[in-house]
Amino acid sequence: MSEAKRRAGSPGDGPLTGVRVVELAGIGPGPFAAMLLADLGADVVRVDRPGGPGLAIDPAHDVTNRNKRSVVVDLKAPDGPALVLDLAARADVLIEGYRPGVAERLGVGPDDCHARNPRLVYGRMTGWGQDGPLAQRAGHDIGYIALTGALGMIGVPDQPPPVPANLLGDYAGGSLYLVVGVLAALHHARATGTGQVVDAAIVDGTAHLSSMIRGMLAAGTWQDRRGANLLDGGCPFYGTYETADGRYMAVGALEPRFYAEFMELLGIPEHAPARDDMARWAELREAVAARFKSRTRDEWAAVFADSDACAAPVLTLREAPHHPHLAARSTFTDHDGIIQPVPAPRFSATPTTVRTGPALPGADTDAVARDWDVPRLATPSRNPQ
Repeated sequence: MSEAKRRAGSPGDGPLTGVRVVELAGIGPGPFAAMLLADLGADVVRVDRPGGPGLAIDPAHDVTNRNKRSVVVDLKAPDGPALVLDLAARADVLIEGYRPGVAERLGVGPDDCHARNPRLVYGRMTGWGQDGPLAQRAGHDIGYIALTGALGMIGVPDQPPPVPANLLGDYAGGSLYLVVGVLAALHHARATGTGQVVDAAIVDGTAHLSSMIRGMLAAGTWQDRRGANLLDGGCPFYGTYETADGRYMAVGALEPRFYAEFMELLGIPEHAPARDDMARWAELREAVAARFKSRTRDEWAAVFADSDACAAPVLTLREAPHHPHLAARSTFTDHDGIIQPVPAPRFSATPTTVRTGPALPGADTDAVARDWDVPRLATPSRNPQ
């Protein structure tokens, strides 16, 4: 079946088949959350703006827009808000990522949408949240995770905290919490007939991710400084080490039996400092580091491959899809020439798949107008095709 035919018909398999989602185009966590819903089978219609969003990559390579369909609507045009409201009236979920108050000023805020569709789940994705002193301020992932204390936990004590891409804030603290909230609210809406607003703030989600660490802090088993704890690189048997070829191995041998196997395979002499002697952790780290520097990464990977030593090679983005385990599970796929992760998690009764490539802005206008019964969306002046 051709790409065009797949787009023109109903979405494919997945546990959210039959759920309709409107995504007001943005960047970062909103599109990723909508992609996850689309991966799970929802019919996600992305409302792109003329000219596209800022910081956009080539639409043909923007994997976060896979499994979606796209229409182009100018929300600043006289009929723009009415078209979005027509879509919202037929949707189960709407996702937007504007600053607080912008959707209301555009005429597509929660009150406007709920007047047309009381059952609608209205998902709002922001960094700072819908209220608070910083709600109207600009921001990005790194600032949000800095404020929550999460960034301050990462790295070695005598260097600035490293930047963990935008995975921790945008996607873990943002997108995933928005999706959890949307699905919970959707369950409530189907049970009661009443929709609601989901306020997903990256600062809230990222703070929530630190729950276990905060419990340890309260118990006195976590020090409020970097590189001094079990899980932050302070522990010599939970961290990364450079190998002879300038690459790295990752070690997570926390439990005593896994640690024993790790030490045996690493070849550390029996007189090495005991694992529980924290006063000698620096000495133990030096010994481990010296051993790892004696062989290449791939040589060490082979040593630990069939063990419970909890040691693994640190792979690059291009290397990861070729690892035997990930290859066996088909964790990555090549769809239309783009290597990308397959949908996750996996379902036994309603399997998911990459159904279509990235939705090109406006390419699905006619199909969406027909499938969602919004005929005035499909006018020659609106359809760039």
